[in-house]
Amino acid sequence: MRKLLIALTLTIAALTLSQPIGIGANANDFNYQVNPILVPVSPDTSFPNGIPLCRSNGIGVVCYSPNFIKKAYGFPSDATLDGRGQTIVVVDAFGSPTITSDLALFDARFGIPAPPSFTIFCGDSLKPYDITTCPHESINVNTGHHLAGWAYETTLDVEWAHATAPGANIVLDVASTSSGNAINAAEASAIAAYPGAIFSQSFGIPEALITANNGQVLQAERNYANGVALGDTFFASTGDTGATFGTSTPMANFPSSDVHNTGVTGTQGLPYIEVGTLLPCFSSDPFSCTTGLSTFHGPCVLGRVIPPDCIPDGYGGEQVWNEPNFGATGGAQSLLFGVPSYQNGLGLTARGPDVAYDAAVDGAVLVVYSFLGPTFFGLGGGTSAGSPQWAGIAALANQARANLGKGPIGGNLNTALYSIYHSARYSVDFHDITIGNNQLVGTPVGYAAGPGYDLASGIGSPIVDQLIQDIAAS
Repeated sequence: MRKLLIALTLTIAALTLSQPIGIGANANDFNYQVNPILVPVSPDTSFPNGIPLCRSNGIGVVCYSPNFIKKAYGFPSDATLDGRGQTIVVVDAFGSPTITSDLALFDARFGIPAPPSFTIFCGDSLKPYDITTCPHESINVNTGHHLAGWAYETTLDVEWAHATAPGANIVLDVASTSSGNAINAAEASAIAAYPGAIFSQSFGIPEALITANNGQVLQAERNYANGVALGDTFFASTGDTGATFGTSTPMANFPSSDVHNTGVTGTQGLPYIEVGTLLPCFSSDPFSCTTGLSTFHGPCVLGRVIPPDCIPDGYGGEQVWNEPNFGATGGAQSLLFGVPSYQNGLGLTARGPDVAYDAAVDGAVLVVYSFLGPTFFGLGGGTSAGSPQWAGIAALANQARANLGKGPIGGNLNTALYSIYHSARYSVDFHDITIGNNQLVGTPVGYAAGPGYDLASGIGSPIVDQLIQDIAAS
């Protein structure tokens, strides 16, 4: 049963910078990597909107629709607070040749309105800003596994940024390759074209692999600084292979370690429901069943593909994401960057991660994709799932600020988040993750969660309706 679910894991890293501690001197390029193995969980025509229970080859797994995720994290019930007037820029390499139709089918299946605009932006500094289709975006993904991986990543990012902020404009910023130079060029163009936007980066590279690539790191740092000056906000994933990325040395993921980025770690449900052990929910009483992250009530049955729907009721619980054979969240102090001012007083000696979000594979979000030919539902897990959803949350906060006559939170988001952490509003705005660790199986080092800030979960996961109120007021 575990072997089946390994194929559903999304193995994607993420990175960031800040005040350099020590970086090498040459400008050799590097490549961001994504390597998921794609496995469908059901035929594409069969999921009702309320499903938290999927099946794959007869094995029961936890899976979440947008309704379940939004109910668990307390998104606003006010349908007009949906990110309207805001722009989310999803940064990926290569793109997906079917992303437009996949997003439309995702919206149709889950009852989500289409975004006000969806733009495929050729994020190449050699091309004009108004290009809406990219030659490299139509690459046949069957010609290389890494291209299929980026296509799946693109699909997850676009669909779930939109799911969390359905009223926001979505821009897919497509880099021509996954190299550091190409990603930098793509982001530089999008930063110039979309001031005041929110950027999601579900990719990265362990810092130890870039210590001799000063040119790419400094260019990325310039990009983020330029974006912040224009009112942009940046999110990045912390990675999916524990505190050490399979080595003996703990390190951060780049670009999540940059002081201008908000680094997103991963959680899983508490209790964690083991693959194949999920039970039916026959009760009609509220709050009587759980999939760990989410509470819900029935009657609904294991892996059913017809109504009645399970009804989401709210939040269950979370612990640090660490699924043996699947992955574990990144989260460690940076090898490259010192402690930013907003993290003073946390006991850190270098930059650490910031926030958390659901990343479980058995407990993942549903994704619609067709770039391999047939249309499938798949599971999207790993810290890659958290970055675009946090971008959606920031879009809601910026809309709330605009309603008060204020500009976007921009580069001040981390300052606002840590101000909340140090205030009486912390327990109102965040779930404090206190259980679990991010020591990947077979590696010597990991960090345990505990009360307050920790390297495995930052300051915790959001209680969205309350958090956006305080960001708007900050």
